[in-house]
Amino acid sequence: MNIASVPAIVTGGASGLGAAAAAMLAAAGAHVTIFDRNAEAGARHAAEIGARFNAVDVANEAEVADAMDAAAAAFGSARILINAAGIVHGEKTVGREFLPHAQANFTRVITVNLIGSATVASQFAARLAQAEPLGEERGVIINTASVAAYDGQIGQIAYAASKGGIVAMTLPMARDLAQFGIRVCTIAPGIFWTPMLAGMKLEVQEALGRQVPFPSRLGKPEEYADLVRTIIGNAMLNGETIRLDGAIRLAPR
Repeated sequence: MNIASVPAIVTGGASGLGAAAAAMLAAAGAHVTIFDRNAEAGARHAAEIGARFNAVDVANEAEVADAMDAAAAAFGSARILINAAGIVHGEKTVGREFLPHAQANFTRVITVNLIGSATVASQFAARLAQAEPLGEERGVIINTASVAAYDGQIGQIAYAASKGGIVAMTLPMARDLAQFGIRVCTIAPGIFWTPMLAGMKLEVQEALGRQVPFPSRLGKPEEYADLVRTIIGNAMLNGETIRLDGAIRLAPR
């Protein structure tokens, strides 16, 4: 698919991996709409790259539907969806003083990361399925998991479960949408530089980077965006989860 002039939606596009993907798409000529809960950062990044912005909680089905309609009214039917919105929460199955993992915390992570991704993808695909094809396909969905889906660390049961669910739904979603010519792939990043890591001391960032076999550094958001571009451009990439991790396998902690 040719990115130029194609409408695209990026969730979590205000910062980190989503922001890099949105910037890449806009630079390539796509008509980008950013969905993010952070209205200030989202509006600022959208202005910087020449995109639209909608304040959206991906866990809220009504907000997602309204934002999809607004994006379609502005640019037409979106052909590209990058699902990069997500949250992180650390909590052990049994914590200090033998406290069980709080159900509300587990539910929130699953709701945003997994259910939010599925909701946005479904809302996007329901609209796109009614559009005219562009060549042999109508469009593509790219979800974002994590290597934690495979190598979840201590205190990551909620996060790992949410990302594992994204990996698990990739193939059946691709099979569901094959009849409409809509592809589905997932990227599972390793240790990438994000705003969360930016708050850590430089020596901590460097220590994390040394855990990566090669290249021994943190991944760059632009490298995530490069893989997004590759997936969009190659119609045979479908139903697959791609680890983008420098060959790292996470230790227990």
